[in-house]
Amino acid sequence: MPTALRETKSHTITWDVGPQDQRPSGMTGLEALRHSLAAEHRRRTPIAALMDFDLVSAEDGVVVLEGRPGEQHINPIGIVHGGFAATLLDAALWSAVQTTIQPGEGHTTLELKVNYSRAMTPKTGPVDCEARIVHRGGRVAVAEARITDKAGKLYAYGSSTLLIDKR
Repeated sequence: MPTALRETKSHTITWDVGPQDQRPSGMTGLEALRHSLAAEHRRRTPIAALMDFDLVSAEDGVVVLEGRPGEQHINPIGIVHGGFAATLLDAALWSAVQTTIQPGEGHTTLELKVNYSRAMTPKTGPVDCEARIVHRGGRVAVAEARITDKAGKLYAYGSSTLLIDKR
């Protein structure tokens, strides 16, 4: 049986090569995030390039990421795959906890909970994901985040539990 010609598109991903740990020795997590926001130190990690998001701001206990849902994120039913929102939430929640990390500490996600409130499409346009610390203990941190469009409409909500460890 002959195969029909089909239209195709491609998507090229480019990221910056560099050390995997972006936190220079002796810096707190907040100092490292602010350092990475400075124009001369900006670099895109592979996951940020792949999913198309960037850190916008970092304060003590609060970060904002901007994500851009695109055609490359569409699932078989024609909307942006939920994994886009889950990845954006996970990155923001991890970064919110990063603002509390001291030299000699590290952290990793133990649990991620995602609630979707409406579908995203490429026409949604850029979305913001703001994450904040709910609790920061000696070994465990809890954070929550919201993904909204530029008009403030909620697309997803998430929370995470993260383990704090000594490195």
